[in-house]
Order: sequence, then structure tokens, then C-alpha cells
Amino acid sequence: MIVLASLIPVGCRSVQQNQRLTVGSAGKISSLDPAQASTLSIIQLLSAVGDPLYSLNRDGTLQPRLAVGLPELTPDGLTVTIPLRKDVRFHDGSAFNAEAMAFSLRRFLRIGTLSYVVGDRIRAVDVVDTHTIRLQLSRPSTSLQGLLTSVNLTPISPTSYAEHRDRFLHDRFVGTGPYRLTRFTEHQQRLEPFAEYWGTAPENSGLDLITLSNSTALFGALKAGEVDVLLSAAIDEDQRYALSEQAREGDLHEAVGPAMEIGYITLLSNTPPLDDQRLRRALAFSLDRGVVSERVSYGLRRPLRSLIPPTLPGGELASWPSHNPDEAKRLLAKAGYCKGRQLRVPLTFRSNVPADKLLALTWQAQIERDLSDCLVLDLDGVESTTIYRQLGEGAFKAVMLDWRGSYPDPEAYLTPLLSCTTVQGDTCENGEAAISGSFWSAPGLQAALQESDAVRGKARMASLNLVEELTASGAAYIPVWLDSPRAWGQLWIKPPEFDGSGHVVFSRLEKIN
Repeated sequence: MIVLASLIPVGCRSVQQNQRLTVGSAGKISSLDPAQASTLSIIQLLSAVGDPLYSLNRDGTLQPRLAVGLPELTPDGLTVTIPLRKDVRFHDGSAFNAEAMAFSLRRFLRIGTLSYVVGDRIRAVDVVDTHTIRLQLSRPSTSLQGLLTSVNLTPISPTSYAEHRDRFLHDRFVGTGPYRLTRFTEHQQRLEPFAEYWGTAPENSGLDLITLSNSTALFGALKAGEVDVLLSAAIDEDQRYALSEQAREGDLHEAVGPAMEIGYITLLSNTPPLDDQRLRRALAFSLDRGVVSERVSYGLRRPLRSLIPPTLPGGELASWPSHNPDEAKRLLAKAGYCKGRQLRVPLTFRSNVPADKLLALTWQAQIERDLSDCLVLDLDGVESTTIYRQLGEGAFKAVMLDWRGSYPDPEAYLTPLLSCTTVQGDTCENGEAAISGSFWSAPGLQAALQESDAVRGKARMASLNLVEELTASGAAYIPVWLDSPRAWGQLWIKPPEFDGSGHVVFSRLEKIN
């Protein structure tokens, strides 16, 4: 087991000595640039050292942060005006203003690697006056308010990023948040309260963030009191369950955030054998989500039959079929399998994500029990970075993945998986659907997807319903479960809190004894 104490300065380990707190999480942080931040650990860190224009409360209402009022839209929905605060400074002492906000947005539009965050919605960013910006949109966007809460669009100092306006800055971050970054390595970051912060000052005197890839080390560190707060990302399922049980017994604090992360399986739809829709649908019918949830996560991950979390519009539709091995067998037989001919499907799982292997083994066992004469899953574990690098090359027939939208709106879930700029029949040749590894589309899907982000109310629900029905029928994706972020804290600190976007609010962590 990795000894966490060796990574934490002795003077910061004991909460009784001062108000500094230590937060543990999994993985490593290789870049602090918001223009390419995608992992939960990076987004969580940026939410402490930066501010978005707006944030979401737990009830889903929009709250101005660096803005001083709600965004103002013209009747045609193509122009958005945002008034900005006048009392904000960056960590380098320079003033936050409209020019700085425009610099940050234009930089993201120019070099951001996460094209799906903004898509083609923002055509231009204009400076109206010293503290007002105006966004010119290429089309009306229902999800724009959610987009403006994205941590990826947090402003950065034009002074400190003058030489990085067209390239990434990995090991430094200069924003406006309640903390400033004073030390950075891939596995340890030190945060100090920013004395000139415009908002409420942190309730602690600083944080040491420790990131490890070893779940057992993190679990042991919390048990031994070496970390004050532990975040749940990539913690082994049995250890997550054990910590939840300890919290129920009163030995730890546990906080549960909004369920924003979906787990799903991508099927390669443009090459045999899974170019046959019947076979993809058979795989969807073969999965018993209830059993998977209980055996893999002790019920902490909830079964999911949608690509949209149920708390968001359209997520309650549950369009994907439930477990039905008889229907799976019928489809397989219709495609020429069963009775001595088995369909063999290689299923790739991320070898460094503990839940993936358990899911793969559970699904494999279900198929052996119900469909052994028709279908076989061959399991293959591959490290996650290799999977992400090769996904758009069509390297995997079936692969297990997860996704957490960069802001809480259906658009942030559907567009990264389904949008396509070049479609031939049911094949996406260019677009996010190709990058995501499915290469699947359908006639009318792209139009419905764009309409779902251009209308509101019942009209939007109808468009989302159509997108979900088309995608469920195509079965190039199989949603599996919904995961809520969790954080566990020692009894000597206040219980951790989550905001409406699923981030732990670091500034509210406080020693109470």
C-alpha cells in the first residue's frame, strides 16, 4: 500500500494543529488549463481556483457569480448580453473586466479541445463596455444558461496568459476564485485563500489536495485520519460501500451530490458484426441493470435507461429496453445465430477503473446463464488513456465508458455522443458520434438534436423524446447506470457540501473541533 503520509507535509496532517485541510482523490492532474480540462479531478480543482459567470444552486436555479444579473436575450435568441461584476481581481492582481472575459472566451473558442462544450453556438464575443460582454450566437440555444455555468469557461488573467493565448498552460492557473494555487505537481496541489477575493472568504486556512491512483491507499488514509475529506471518484466499490456504512453508523460524514455521471457501453456500428441493428438490440436486451447495480455497487449506482440523467429534462423517459433474454434470443436467431452458432463480441473495459471489470464479469455471467447457445462476451481490459486515444479509430467493438456533462443540461450529454456533421445512411463519418467510437447516426437525428436545443417547454420535451427514441432503437449506446458523487469527511470537520453542478464546495470545509 502507498503510504500517503509521505506525500503530505507533516505540519499539515493534523487537523488539530491548524485550519488547513487535506482532501484526497484518485488519479493525477496533468494540466490545469480550462481549455482542455475534462476529468472530474481537474474540474473540481478549477472550481476552487476559478469562478464561472454563473453557478447552479441545488434546486437548479441560476445564480450570478462573475455576472451581476441574469443573461439578457434579444427576442430572436441570437444576442446575449451579460453584465459583469466590478469588484473582482485576478490572483496576479490584475482587474477582471469585459476585456478579460472576452479574452478567455475567445481563447477557448480558438484552442479548446472540448469542441462539444460550446459547439457551433457562439459566433462572436463582443465587448460592449468595461463591464459588459455580448455573445453573438449562430442559432438560438435553450441550453445556453447551463453552458454559462461551465468551469471550462472560467476566466483567466490576460496578463498571466499573454504568451499562452494560442497554446495551453499546464502547470499554472491564474483565475479569480476563492483560492489561489501556490504549488502544483501531478499528485499534489496546494491552495491558499485569496486575500482579495470578491466573495465570501473560505472557512478554512487552505487545502492540500492529494491525488493517487491507488484506491486502497486513499481508503486507508481516511481511516487513519491522514486526510480530512475523501472524494469518491475511482474508489473501489466495496470501499465506497464500506464508507457509506460507516457514515450510517455515525463514524464519518457523507455527502451525496446530484447524480450527473452516466455509465454506458458504446457499440461499433459501422463494421461487422455490430453493423446489424438486430445484434445491437439483442445486446441491449441481454443486460440486467438491476443485478449489475446490486452486484457491482451494492445499489449505490442506480440502473439507467436513458443517456440523460433523470433529474434533467428528458431523462425520465427511460427509452431503452429493460432486461428481456427471450427477445434477445429472438433477435439473435433472426440474424442467423443460436442452435450451434454463437455471436462472439469482444467487450473492452478500462482496466484501471474497478467498477468496469465487475460490470463486465456480471454481464458475461448473465449472458452465459441466459444466452449461452447464442452469444459470448470475450473480455479484454485496456488502460483508460489507451481507450480514449483509440476510440475514434474504431478500435473497439464494444467498450465501457462513462460521461459527466460539462454543465447540467441534456445538450451536454446528447451532443458529445450523437452530433454528426457528415452522415451517410446510418453511419456518422465526421462528428462527435465518430469521435465517441459508435459511428452511428440515423435519418432525422441531427435535425431533432438541433431542434431540442432551440425550443423550450413541451416542444423541447418532444424533441428530446424523439432523440432518445431514435437512439434507443439504434442501440449503438447502452446506458447502464447513474452515479452520484460522494464525499466522506472526518467528524472533526463540517459535513462536505455539493453545489448544483456536482462539485464539492471546498471553501465551506471547516474544522469544528
